[in-house]
Amino acid sequence: MSTLTLTSKNRCFNGEQYYYTHQSAVTQTEMSFSIYLPDEALAGQTCPALLYLSGLTCSPDNVTHKAHFQQKCSELGMIFIAPDTSPKGESVPNDERYFVGQGASYYVNATEDKWSKHFNMHSYIIDEFYELIRSQFAISSVGITGHSMGGHGALMFGFKYPSKFISVSAIAPVCVASESDWGRAAFSEYFGAESEQTWAQFDAVNIVEKAGKQYPLILVDQGAADDFYVDGYLRPEALQKVCQQVEQPLTLRYHAGFDHSYYFIQSIINDHIEHHYNAALTAI
Repeated sequence: MSTLTLTSKNRCFNGEQYYYTHQSAVTQTEMSFSIYLPDEALAGQTCPALLYLSGLTCSPDNVTHKAHFQQKCSELGMIFIAPDTSPKGESVPNDERYFVGQGASYYVNATEDKWSKHFNMHSYIIDEFYELIRSQFAISSVGITGHSMGGHGALMFGFKYPSKFISVSAIAPVCVASESDWGRAAFSEYFGAESEQTWAQFDAVNIVEKAGKQYPLILVDQGAADDFYVDGYLRPEALQKVCQQVEQPLTLRYHAGFDHSYYFIQSIINDHIEHHYNAALTAI
């Protein structure tokens, strides 16, 4: 198990906001994450945790600084954890397109030579990072959520590994990554253009269809004025259709006037925190 290095700590409501780095054996780079610990966790009590996966171009800073989750987590006694979106650094491959390369891992394990040494975010999140946080912090259960590319990751991991997660939600998720321009560009780099027939295995809708019903309820929020939704990049209606097919209960909410930004996330994040907290309580 890698050693955590504390890089910052700030008191925030009834808890503390931490940043850590650690050396990852999976990505072969230094990785960073933020974690909010309510006072209950600081006192050694086990608390439910919410793992948040960020979207394209983001780091742990975006959600930690802009989502305003700390007060609700403080009130409920819930841990909030935000890993990075990809390996980063001068030695890590990158691309001039924002939807490929650093900040745009899609939470998959790349197989193409250029990317395969470092871009192993699927294994990093579900194996190395998951076990790291469970071993280092007072966590009773883990729910998973995410925004955009991170929403794709949350749905993918939640339905592929339901034994690891007590609950799932997503905010403006990419539901059919292999059919979006972003996903097609990224997957052609990470897996090769000739492997197009395999890309769909990473689509949230296909994973839900294969896994079937796994949770009492999943929550998805979508801004109705989100340009990426309007232009067909996200396709929550496809997720709704497959959930109906496999009888997976889904609350899909559209919000008039809201876009893809953190203004939308901070407007509905408390509902997601409560969704995961209530799932953790029900499981006790």
